[in-house]
Amino acid sequence: MKAKINLIIDALLLLAAAAIAGIGLLVRYVLVPGYRRWEIHGRNVELYFWGMDRHGWGSIHYVVGVVFLGLLVLHVILHWGMIVAVGRKLIPNRLARRVVAALLVALTVGLMIFSVFAEPEVLEGGRGMGRGHGHGAAVERTRGAAP
Repeated sequence: MKAKINLIIDALLLLAAAAIAGIGLLVRYVLVPGYRRWEIHGRNVELYFWGMDRHGWGSIHYVVGVVFLGLLVLHVILHWGMIVAVGRKLIPNRLARRVVAALLVALTVGLMIFSVFAEPEVLEGGRGMGRGHGHGAAVERTRGAAP
């Protein structure tokens, strides 16, 4: 029974990782941000895939990422005995093993929660300049439109 559960969790981990990668590539190269839309399409257009824009897909990307982390925790729990056994063989010194484990835990927690403490840089933008730092306004000016 444990082997079946492991196989199911591993298959779901693979699918979640593939979805995370696929959605990331979709948002990066297909549903491009505003300044790239100007470069690619020559005008400000809205881009959708299956009825969702890059922000909708970003929300799905986040949810799949959280599901992936949950599955990963289950995977580690189910393989804990093997992890401990391999750790003992690779790092025979008990103190060194504890230091490595503490560092891994600290780095993992730090990477997962750093965004809670992050402060964004706030830059003033003129009205209608968008997130492309005025790229759209510059393109309109070159076409003879008022800024």
